[in-house]
Amino acid sequence: MDSKEFRRRGTEMVEYICNYLETLEERRVTPSVEPGYLRHLLPGEAPENPEPWEKIMQDVESKIMPGVTHWQHPRFHAYFPSGNSFPSILGDMLSDGIGCIGFSWAASPACTELETIVLDWLGKAIGLPDQFLALKPGSKGGGVIQTSASECVLVTMLAARAQAIKVLKQQHPFVEEGHLLSKLMAYCSKEAHSCVEKAAMISFVKLRILEPDEKCSLRADTLRKAMEEDEQQGLIPFFVSTTLGTTGSCAFDDLAEIGEALQRFPSVWLHVDAAYAGNSFICPELKYLLKGIEYADSFNTNPNKWLLTNFDCSTLWVRDRIRLTSALVVDPLYLKHGYSDSAIDYRHWGVPLSRRFRSLKLWFVLRSYGITGLQNYIRHHIDLAKRFERLVLKDSRFEVCNEVKLGLVCFRLKGTDRINEKLLSCINASGKIHMVPASVNERYVIRFCATAQNATVEDIDYAWDVITDFAAEILEKDQADEVTEIVDRRKTHTLAQKRSFFVRMVSDPKIYNPAINKAQTPLRISGELTSPSTDGTVVTVQSPKTPGSASWISWPLAFLFANSEDGPKNDMPLRFRHLDTMVRLSASRRNSATGGGSSPEGENGLVLAKSPKRSPIMIRRRGTSPSSGGAGNGSDK
Repeated sequence: MDSKEFRRRGTEMVEYICNYLETLEERRVTPSVEPGYLRHLLPGEAPENPEPWEKIMQDVESKIMPGVTHWQHPRFHAYFPSGNSFPSILGDMLSDGIGCIGFSWAASPACTELETIVLDWLGKAIGLPDQFLALKPGSKGGGVIQTSASECVLVTMLAARAQAIKVLKQQHPFVEEGHLLSKLMAYCSKEAHSCVEKAAMISFVKLRILEPDEKCSLRADTLRKAMEEDEQQGLIPFFVSTTLGTTGSCAFDDLAEIGEALQRFPSVWLHVDAAYAGNSFICPELKYLLKGIEYADSFNTNPNKWLLTNFDCSTLWVRDRIRLTSALVVDPLYLKHGYSDSAIDYRHWGVPLSRRFRSLKLWFVLRSYGITGLQNYIRHHIDLAKRFERLVLKDSRFEVCNEVKLGLVCFRLKGTDRINEKLLSCINASGKIHMVPASVNERYVIRFCATAQNATVEDIDYAWDVITDFAAEILEKDQADEVTEIVDRRKTHTLAQKRSFFVRMVSDPKIYNPAINKAQTPLRISGELTSPSTDGTVVTVQSPKTPGSASWISWPLAFLFANSEDGPKNDMPLRFRHLDTMVRLSASRRNSATGGGSSPEGENGLVLAKSPKRSPIMIRRRGTSPSSGGAGNGSDK
């Protein structure tokens, strides 16, 4: 591709990007693909020969876009904003065009100096103390652009570790550094980002994770108690990571209180992670959230979250840059230059040597929008979050689970964690909007954040409509499931009762001994249903709802007893062990006076007695003719 074709393709690409962002609403927020989908669409090896640019762009739309999660979508409400704007895109475009690797001042003076200046601009706008600004007279601090907040936490922990080992080595010169390292202890809140734990793993130091208060804020008393306990155990506190705007609920550790408490531990490094919330401190009305920053040794925030700057752009400031760089300096001859003593070399400020010209895009954004424009953007997102909070509070089925100070609202359906998990799963599966969960005070909550640059009130209302529609459907189904569960429990309980009776029926001698049953004639139950047959025997069906009113015997003995030569001696209700009814056999007065008539179905006619809960029962009886008067027997079918 030569410059002529690049002009044409570049114009096409700008047009493609504009169309993509303008028509995002027409796309599904999250892709509906399975892991490995792309492997089946692309060849297993790179092409041997060049391919047409048109074919490449066709594959972008047909193969790549179906697997993209659209973070700039107005229905995307997960995580935090992913900064994006046209000035930032152009800044990255220019940086890529220049293609410099600014690991030192000599490698690209403009790359280094613009980063220093832009970081001072932003630090002043945020409200950082002068000690954090590189160009303030007498300052030993300064700012640097890192890849992410994770890298900011890692390099500050490494610097704190190096400082602690240096002090301990002076106190114990004959103790091995490995032993001293095993004594170091870092601290953070349970609400801190997981990158703190990862940094401790990389640094080979211990990390104590502390419980926050009911507002998810780390308090000084908790930290002080933990540090004193560890000192008594022979451990050495060296690093504390606090958070302003936690990932889970945008909670704020009590920085002023913690900073004051740490004055008792002068060698402990205090870091402040404000990856999301730190951007909002450019608004004067939100600077109160930065209270206590004068105690900090380092501070980071991510313009690539909430300052319309594309990833990667995480900014870190330190009070004393020498303490930072002394832990990371590696200075081979081929990297030295004549201005090393008077200029900043950012290769000493982080893990990687190679560095992109990232300050260009931040510079473009700050100049294109101005501080006022960025303030308005942040305030607009906060207003949208407040609107969503009001919608949640108006619905008695929901509750808000965090203190909404910025652009994040944590909410949930009143009820179990299971039903909230189900709600979020159904919403995300629909592809209409996208959110993620968090745990706040050991409860499952759903996070809602306004993320799109041009998000509107209509986007918030649409999201709430989707949430409430799914909530109504799930609550209705959940109530139906509860009814089904109750019915199933009752069925199980009834079955257990039947099984219990069966055990008693086969084990109680009273049940099988007709003599005992004859001697204990039960009381007649009212409300029984009788049906006379042609042979004079009356079949009575009676509900078993009145316990203690009948003798229970198995049906073979019942028939033998009822059809004995002397005939039934009393009106005894009989229990068929496989039925929910009792049958009473008694002789009618007509039968005793005139004798039994023949059955309409012949000598072995059938009399049908229906159980109210079971299938019909067929009982075969032998009719008694005037001439024979023989004894009858029966069996069921």
